[in-house]
Amino acid sequence: MESMKLVFAGTPETAVPALEALLESRHEVAAVVTRPDAPAGRGRRLTPSPVARRAAEAGVEVLKPAKAKDPQFLDRLRQIAPDCCPVVAYGALLPRVALDIPRHGWVNLHFSLLPAWRGAAPVQHAVLHGDEITGACTFQIEEDLDTGPVYGMLTEPVRPDDTAGALLDRLARAGARLLADTMDGIEQGVLEPRPQPAEGVSYAAKLTTADARVDWTAPALRVDRLVRACTPAPGAWTTFRDERLKLGPVRLAAGAGDLPPGRIRASKREVLVGTATHPVALGEVQPQGKRRMPAADWMRGITLTDEDVLV
Repeated sequence: MESMKLVFAGTPETAVPALEALLESRHEVAAVVTRPDAPAGRGRRLTPSPVARRAAEAGVEVLKPAKAKDPQFLDRLRQIAPDCCPVVAYGALLPRVALDIPRHGWVNLHFSLLPAWRGAAPVQHAVLHGDEITGACTFQIEEDLDTGPVYGMLTEPVRPDDTAGALLDRLARAGARLLADTMDGIEQGVLEPRPQPAEGVSYAAKLTTADARVDWTAPALRVDRLVRACTPAPGAWTTFRDERLKLGPVRLAAGAGDLPPGRIRASKREVLVGTATHPVALGEVQPQGKRRMPAADWMRGITLTDEDVLV
C-alpha cells in the first residue's frame, strides 16, 4: 500500500491522540506545525505545546511559526512538499498561500457535526445548549471559518453529567481514528468530500470568563449546563461576600423545596442554592486564594446571615 507524506498541525493536549494515530499509521509524519512556546505555570516559563513535546519525543521536526504566512515557514513547507496536512486545534488562521502547498490540501478534525457549531468552542456549546448528540468531522479547510466540504464524521452521545472536558476527551480519542482513516481514504482515492448542508449552521464562539459567571435567576437546568460547559475552562464562578467563588459541576436538586435565586441553604451533607426553578446542590468549590474543596467543607467555616447570597 502507498503512503502519504504528512505535516501535522496542532497545539493542545486535545490534538495529541490524533498525532499518535498518525505516527502509528502507514503514513510518514515528516514534520509538525504548532504554536510558539507560551508562558505556563507559576514561573511563567516558556513551555512547548503538548504537540511539540510529543513530536520531539518521536524525533519529528517541529515548526513553530509566529504566523502561518511567515516566509521562512512557507519555504520550509514547500521543501518538505507534503501530500496532505492534517490539522487538530492548531489555533491560527491559515492563509491561501499555505493552503495551496500540499496537493491534497489541509484536512481539519473538528469536534462537532458540521455545519453545527462552527468555530472555536464546539464542545462547550454542545454541552451549554443541551445537545443530546454531537460528534466529529474531517473536512477540507477553506479560508472561511469551518465551511469546507466534509470527508467523514462520527457521532457521540452527550451524557447528562458530561463536562466539556470529559466530552472533548472522548471525541479526541474517537476523532484520532477518524482522521487517520480519512488520510487512508484520501491516499487511496476512495473519499470525496461533500459540501456541508446550507441549513443548520450555528457558531460556537470562545467562552470567556465573563460568560462563565453563573446567573442564579436562570433555570436550574441552564445553571447546570453552564457550569459543565465551562469545566475545566474557563471555569464557572459566582461571588460570595464580594469575593469570587469558583464552581465545579452542580447537581440538580428537584424536590428540595423552594429557594430564592442565589439564596443558600446548608446542611452537614450538602449546600443548596436557589435558581429560577428548583435549587441545585453545589459540588466542589474554590474560594479565593484557597484550594478546591467539597461545598459542605467550605460552608462549615461560615455562619450564614440573611444577607448572604451568591451573585
